[in-house]
Amino acid sequence: MRTLYHHPIHALSRTARVMLAEKGLPFEPVVERPWEWRTDFLKLNPAAEVPVLVEEDGTVVAGGLAVIEYLEEAYPDTPLLPREIAARAEVRRVADWFLTKFEREVTENLVGEKLIKRLSGQGHPFAPAIRAGLANVTYHLDYIAFLSERRPWLAGPVFTLADIAAAVQLSCLDYIDNVPWDRSPEAKDWYARIKSRPSFRALLADNITGCPPPRHYADLDF
Repeated sequence: MRTLYHHPIHALSRTARVMLAEKGLPFEPVVERPWEWRTDFLKLNPAAEVPVLVEEDGTVVAGGLAVIEYLEEAYPDTPLLPREIAARAEVRRVADWFLTKFEREVTENLVGEKLIKRLSGQGHPFAPAIRAGLANVTYHLDYIAFLSERRPWLAGPVFTLADIAAAVQLSCLDYIDNVPWDRSPEAKDWYARIKSRPSFRALLADNITGCPPPRHYADLDF
């Protein structure tokens, strides 16, 4: 069976997990703690970054963006990007917004400081970073609301990689109870639709020892 080395509260890892589930591809999830620099994991990816996908034939695909592109190209029967070139570009634009911009401005400042530092023993949270993350998340929720008011899904008429990219980021934040859902009913309604998808169930079942999620985290009705 194919294997996915991942960390449970890591957006790109979560993207890969949801893509695999959406495409109906069975896999064995292996939790990797990149900060431990395991020798066997470094052999798979010298960058010591998750996710890493190992196919049944031994093919190794290392790195979040590489895994995303590989899954879409290798298993096109359940596409997560549209065929039309301009529509594909819009999906990539929105996905990049959340996998890059949101990650830098919000997730690193909140999940990185509050959770990952604790798990990895990298010191105390940096208060200015947390304040920045809390301020920035409202801006991104407003953008999700803006898109969802104008389209059935974030990048167009169908569910795509763009929706996965945004949802996994919010799921990481929701795990540490740092999404101000009351600010944006539109974003909350959109996320509720994502939570109800079968591909999202494994993420909602994540529970890190010593760092449990809030009660509403796995509640499909919040």
